[in-house]
Amino acid sequence: METYFLFFIASIVGGVINAIAGGGGLITFPLLMLVVGPMTADATSAVAGFASYPTAVWRTRNLLTGVLGSGWLWLLVIPSFLGGLIGALLLSHTGNRNFTEFVPWLVLLATIIVALRPVLVRRREGGTLQPDLAQTLWPFAMAGIFVVALYGGYFGAGIGILMIGTLTFISPGEIRHVVALKNFLNCWMRGVAVFVLVLDGSVDWKYGAPMAVGGLVGGYIGGIVSHRANRTVVRSIVSLVLQWQFTISGSCTTPL
Repeated sequence: METYFLFFIASIVGGVINAIAGGGGLITFPLLMLVVGPMTADATSAVAGFASYPTAVWRTRNLLTGVLGSGWLWLLVIPSFLGGLIGALLLSHTGNRNFTEFVPWLVLLATIIVALRPVLVRRREGGTLQPDLAQTLWPFAMAGIFVVALYGGYFGAGIGILMIGTLTFISPGEIRHVVALKNFLNCWMRGVAVFVLVLDGSVDWKYGAPMAVGGLVGGYIGGIVSHRANRTVVRSIVSLVLQWQFTISGSCTTPL
C-alpha cells in the first residue's frame, strides 16, 4: 500500500509540473522503471501525465477565452492530434526509444528559447493568444507543431517544454496564456497517444490507476498556480523547472 501511495504522490508532483512547464514524466518514468519494464513504464507514465492536462485546461479555461472558437486554433490542434497518434503507433510497433539520448539537448534548446522569450516577443507580449504570424508561415508553424507532437506521442519526456518553445514563435501572448494553450494542445496529443498505448495493452493499471488520479489532482493544482500567479512568477517557475529538467533528463533516457 505504501508503494502505491508513493506513486500517487509522485504523480501529483508530476501533474503540477506538467500543468505549469511540462516534464512531469521525468519524475514518474524513472520511478516506474524501478518496478516495471521500460515499455510499460513509458505507457503507464503517459497515462499519469495525460490525466493532468484536462484538469489544468479546465482550471485555466478563462485564459483561453476567445480562442477555443477560433479557426487558427484547429490549425494547431490537427497536427498535435496527428503527431501524437503517429508517434504512439510508431512506439507500439517498434518499441524503440534509442533516439532519447537527444532528450537533454532538446530540453536545453527549449530552455534557451523560453529564457529568450521576452526578447523574442519584444513589445508584442500581452494578454492575448492571437497569433502574430504571416499567412505564408502557417505551414511551417503546423509542421513545427507536428514534429513536436510526433516526439510527444513517441516518448513525451519534456514535451511541455518543447511545446512552449514552439508556441513562442507563433503566439506573442503572455506566458500564462501560452502555458494554457500548451496544456490544451498537449491534451489532444497525449490523449490520442494514451488511447493507442491502452489498446496495445502496455499500461500496468495497478500503478496506472492511482497515478492517473494523482495526475488529475496535480493538474488542477498546477492550473491554480499558473492562473493566479503573475506572468513574472510563472516565467520564473517555468525557467527553474526547465533548468532542473535539463539537469536530470539524461538519467531517464536509457533506450530499450
